[in-house]
Amino acid sequence: MLLLQKKQSFYNTVYAALFAALLGTYLDLYFVGRNMYEFPIRPFPDVFSINIAFTLLILPCFTMLFLMAMRKMNRRNRSVFIIFLSLMVFTVENKMEQWGFFYHSNEWKHYYSFYGYFLFFVIIWSVYKGNGTNIIK
Repeated sequence: MLLLQKKQSFYNTVYAALFAALLGTYLDLYFVGRNMYEFPIRPFPDVFSINIAFTLLILPCFTMLFLMAMRKMNRRNRSVFIIFLSLMVFTVENKMEQWGFFYHSNEWKHYYSFYGYFLFFVIIWSVYKGNGTNIIK
């Protein structure tokens, strides 16, 4: 029985990581298409308008680490952790922009990133848990 639970947890983690990669890719395509931001440094710039290395490699790996940490926390700590991560990623994003990895348009408000990452983490956790009704549970 324990082996089945671990196997299911592994499948849920992989599924959520793949979902995160797809969601991140489509969100980047949407916002780049609307000229809200751009990626001047990216692999295969003649083919892709987004940084596929981030959305297809870094984001799924980060998602797996995120889920491993979330599984070990109680509900209150998960909520605090999601807020903390959203602030942290928001801060790192600002640094990455300063270093030239991407640019935001003048229409972009940086607090959009905090709320966007917060929703992203909540959605990924919900996908991992199996349905959208138990958001932080």
